[in-house]
Amino acid sequence: MSVHSVQAAHASVQTFAADAYELTTGRLVGTTAALVALAGVIAGTIALRRARRGADGRRGALAALVAGPAAVVVGVLNLAVADGGPGTGNGVIGGGMALLLGLAATLLGGSTLARSRRPAPPRTSA
Repeated sequence: MSVHSVQAAHASVQTFAADAYELTTGRLVGTTAALVALAGVIAGTIALRRARRGADGRRGALAALVAGPAAVVVGVLNLAVADGGPGTGNGVIGGGMALLLGLAATLLGGSTLARSRRPAPPRTSA
């Protein structure tokens, strides 16, 4: 086996860094999961504000509780199968953002549901 054939075989097996603007499958999955998590954070924030005003925020809280854990699972899976760091096209940044935002959405949804289960404080007339 010649040196050139060994170098060619080695080069064909190596992973390559994707271009900065190339949309790879890993980047698409990570970005989509991060956007779902962001939607959950927005829904949870709106629901929490509604619950603080005394309105019903259960729908938004449930949306956050669905989007948050789903994004966490996809983000963790995306990070687990990534074979490189940021800039390799594996969606590591998107997976990390999905993980963090998904946890935030889950916490917002859970706190909103907990707030909406409590009875409203009695109003005093002055």
